Amino acid sequence: MIPFNFDYYRPESILEAVQIYKELDSQGKAPLYYGGGSEIISMARVHNVHTKAVIDLKAIPECNTLEFLGEQLIIGSSVTLSQISESNFFPLLGKSCSRIADHTMQCKITLGGNLGGTIIYREAVLPLLLSDSYALVTSDENKLKQVSIHDIFNERLHLPRGEFIVRFIIGKEYTSLPYVHVKKTKNEKIDYPLVSIAALKKDDRIRLAMSGVCSFPFRSPQIEECINDKSISREARATKVLDLLPAPVLNDISGSDGFRKFVLKNTLINTLETLEGKL
Repeated sequence: MIPFNFDYYRPESILEAVQIYKELDSQGKAPLYYGGGSEIISMARVHNVHTKAVIDLKAIPECNTLEFLGEQLIIGSSVTLSQISESNFFPLLGKSCSRIADHTMQCKITLGGNLGGTIIYREAVLPLLLSDSYALVTSDENKLKQVSIHDIFNERLHLPRGEFIVRFIIGKEYTSLPYVHVKKTKNEKIDYPLVSIAALKKDDRIRLAMSGVCSFPFRSPQIEECINDKSISREARATKVLDLLPAPVLNDISGSDGFRKFVLKNTLINTLETLEGKL
């Protein structure tokens, strides 16, 4: 049970949602945009989130799109992880979504909610980073702007106050590329990751993003240069990656930093073998 009262709004258009937010914000109600709501509820129960109003985005048609339009795959921010997985429109993204939480929660967690949440792993962003996707975002001028995922996601989602993602735009070509998704956990398959790797092969080069290793998900140009350097062995490349990580390796109850490095190295070798061929 949430230990405080709040007002609930369910706008049916983007403009209505933005206007409601501005009005509530001016009243000091610290409104929150609401997708699946699972994290807001769980965080509120332990007093890590407090608001006097939530704005549910699920009734906005543009936030619920899941379809190919020409050469683009369009995924609304309110589309759930289970919908993405079951559609199989983007197999790598579907595989990533199917390993986040259990099936019951996947039916509630939205793509936008996973990226914007406070849980550090945000695994659904990995395929979006690899595919150089775009997001359609609201703005103060009551207009929509299309921005690169790389411009709004760096360790976490960065949006100006009051803005929200309407939909994600992914090039259709990325949905059929060779890929690898590996998630290593301490216990159950739905546990938080020790290492979660997503990789795509495009133009004979491997793109790689990971979560669970550091305190944020990331894609690193330096790491990609390293793993595509075929002048050295796969084991040497995987070992070198350990020195190119952008932040300290996590050391917590799920796994020590040393164990995570061990798992990461072996997972990288297996990923390279899969995408390059076992030669």
